[in-house]
Amino acid sequence: MPHIKAAVCHAFGEKLTIENVDLAAPGPGEIEVTLKACAICHSDISFMDGAWGGALPAVFGHEAAGLVSAVGDGARLTVGDPVVVTLIRACGHCPSCATGRPVACETGFASSPLSTTDGAPINQAMYTGGFAERVVVDQSQVVKLPDDMGMEAAALLACGVITGVGAVVNAAGLRAGQDVVVIGAGGVGLNAIQGARIAGARRIVAVDMSEEKLAIAREFGATDGVLATEDKPWKAARAATGRGADAVIVTVGAIPAYDQAPRYLASGGKVIIVGMPHSGALSSYEPVILAATGQGMIGSKMGDVVIARDIPWMVDLYRQGRLKLDELISGRWSLDEVNEAIADTRTGSAKRNVIVFE
Repeated sequence: MPHIKAAVCHAFGEKLTIENVDLAAPGPGEIEVTLKACAICHSDISFMDGAWGGALPAVFGHEAAGLVSAVGDGARLTVGDPVVVTLIRACGHCPSCATGRPVACETGFASSPLSTTDGAPINQAMYTGGFAERVVVDQSQVVKLPDDMGMEAAALLACGVITGVGAVVNAAGLRAGQDVVVIGAGGVGLNAIQGARIAGARRIVAVDMSEEKLAIAREFGATDGVLATEDKPWKAARAATGRGADAVIVTVGAIPAYDQAPRYLASGGKVIIVGMPHSGALSSYEPVILAATGQGMIGSKMGDVVIARDIPWMVDLYRQGRLKLDELISGRWSLDEVNEAIADTRTGSAKRNVIVFE
């Protein structure tokens, strides 16, 4: 069993430790990927802080890309193939998979290919364990990329991009000419803004705590910006759209954002729940208003994507210059610098920090 270098979490809320771990060979239907890049998502940080529980020790990181370096029996890929690695592991035959919702696969996958050098188990967090030199994943989690696709840009397609774009295109089902409010102009929010632009939204209103982020949001396609610190910011958003939004995409896990989200809606509009608060956090709203105006609220996990369908067209838009990926990268760090990269991500100023492997 080969040794690889990985950043291991031994205690929630503590720094990761760089150490050698063992990685099992790929089994049937599995592939080993030698990583070239792995971005840092706020979901990694929330898990590392203990927000949603989970087993430790663990290796986090789930926005990855690299080259196939080994394949198990029955795997459809070839050594050398460039791939994006997602956390979406799908059995293909449960009720959710069979109805086109692989992000909600109901089959449990309990085993991990990771262990300490003395044989103790290490949790492969979010089925990926991307803060490591190599990963072993199910072939359902990967999509083959064009040979000339940059690995740092490709890694962003594993989560933040598909979650944001998919929330608008798949979950909201936005039609050309409709109006969108995106609450939170971070990594996922910027991609929701891109999704709205690609889908042909008339007005795209970004709401954030920072003027700097609102300026960046305009670079990605927002037509208007509203400071969340304003008194009743939904009034400024309504002034921009003229009637309220057909879709409000909440990309942050802040409870005040969820409490206020329905106020941005037009009649018949819906709130798309993307950002994930800590377990136990509660929001409140007036259901009579939603009922009387035909409004709704719906959760969207990973943009409701089907990766074999959705990642290829996003890659094509990127190659045409219509989907920004390189502009999302705020900083590049080595695996040894992962704790510094996480600290920088915690400040909220980074769009996406990326761990780059030599």
